[in-house]
Amino acid sequence: MIGKLSGVVDWKGSDQLLLDVRGVGYIVHVNERTLAALPLGEAISLYTDLLVREDLMQLFGFRTLFEREWHKLLMTVQGVGAKASMSILGALGAEGVARAITLGDARAIQAANGVGPKLAQRVILELKAKAPGMMAMGGSLATPSAPAVEVIETPAPARRKAPPPPIPNRALFSADALSALVNLGYGHSEAAEAVTTAADEAPEADTATLIRAALKRLAPK
Repeated sequence: MIGKLSGVVDWKGSDQLLLDVRGVGYIVHVNERTLAALPLGEAISLYTDLLVREDLMQLFGFRTLFEREWHKLLMTVQGVGAKASMSILGALGAEGVARAITLGDARAIQAANGVGPKLAQRVILELKAKAPGMMAMGGSLATPSAPAVEVIETPAPARRKAPPPPIPNRALFSADALSALVNLGYGHSEAAEAVTTAADEAPEADTATLIRAALKRLAPK
């Protein structure tokens, strides 16, 4: 099982790219968001999922583990194959998929090419109960994979400043807020919906702000 590839983007097609990994070229299928974000001729890393059939082997690439796990979950829905899953992720992104399913927004799922109203509704019905769990682990899986860098030893390496710590992203804030609400005794589904709505209304909000906003929504009317 090939779980991750690091190399240089040699070529980009309409829905795939050629990744040169130490002289070996891999055809990797990616969604439109990923394709647009990856620079031609530069080193990248992708998490991958290998699809094996009797007459076909295909590699699908994702910038984050969160996106890859959503791809695998989407394909558990009857009628959603790899092509439909990649279309949904390309249209909404992993966080958008989590948000749409949590809120029961079938229209957002229909924004993906080739996804009709019946299939969109089936995705909502079959995955809504699983979406909160995915959101809860989203913060730890939402960091893009960094390409591997070869280290060349030198006789007297110069001191370098340590790189700044990564800036927490929206998925991490939402996941932390969801975890806090669940620890307070709220159900996964209602907490996830409240956090998702609060994050949509205040995209720059940190964890504490999201918790306060979500608690207001969860308070008895």
